Amino acid sequence: MPRNLDLTALRSFVTVADCGGVTRAAGTLNLTQSAVSMQLKRLEDSLDVKLLDRSARKIALTAPGEQLLSYARRMLELNDEAFSRLTATEFEGEIVLGVPHDIVYPSIPLVLQHFHADYPRMRVNLESSFTTRLKEKFARGECDMILTTEDDLDAGGETLVELPLVWIGAPNGVAWRQRPLRLAFEHRCIFRKSVQEALDNAGIPWEVSIESDQSRTIEASVSADLAVHVMLENTAPPYSEPIQHGGALPELASKKINLYMSEQMKGEAAERLRDLIRQAYRNHASARIAAQ
Repeated sequence: MPRNLDLTALRSFVTVADCGGVTRAAGTLNLTQSAVSMQLKRLEDSLDVKLLDRSARKIALTAPGEQLLSYARRMLELNDEAFSRLTATEFEGEIVLGVPHDIVYPSIPLVLQHFHADYPRMRVNLESSFTTRLKEKFARGECDMILTTEDDLDAGGETLVELPLVWIGAPNGVAWRQRPLRLAFEHRCIFRKSVQEALDNAGIPWEVSIESDQSRTIEASVSADLAVHVMLENTAPPYSEPIQHGGALPELASKKINLYMSEQMKGEAAERLRDLIRQAYRNHASARIAAQ
């Protein structure tokens, strides 16, 4: 049956070792000398070893005591870190993070997971919408931090990565061969105009056959091979895939994934969330380069 070491007794033991005696340790711990001595004896009895050499005027550690001291420092450090993280009120609150539908995966779930582990008392309210709507909410102060997919970068933002748009269709689908080309788009999708212009320049007739405000509707229609869509590279949802069109469709432009953070957002937690998002997209860019 597992046996547990008493952290209170371990703290007394470490303090005695650091102070060189029970008297000074008792003062540091704000305990009586008898209380500290009893904790040390209880620790020795539980381990069935002598931890302190009391034969000299100044208390010294025995060989087992020296070994335990190393473990005790690590255990107390971990205990204090966990207690601080879970009870520190300076890391309470909410951050509203806006992310376009099509770039939530694969990076954002890992970002949220790591942030929660670091700041369990902080809440991240994820707002998933279109870039245009997220920028409107950010301007009104309704989002603290947003990601966008854009051609350019506004003042105060930073570009995390630039990715090409790719044609997306059903696995083994044939919708991309039809003319006019049937397109599926959300009403406020920022990619629509540039895609339509690319098709016009290539002399390919097209029609927007499926429109919705819901990304799931677009995804389902594309996976059913009813139309084609465009997304940033490596962001295709399940049941769809990049179309291997062999030049039958025009190549598309690249888009920037930009990050904007409100000037009102200050403090360690907000900086940590921003750094996690930055790192996630650096990893994305590195993986893309390695795959080329």
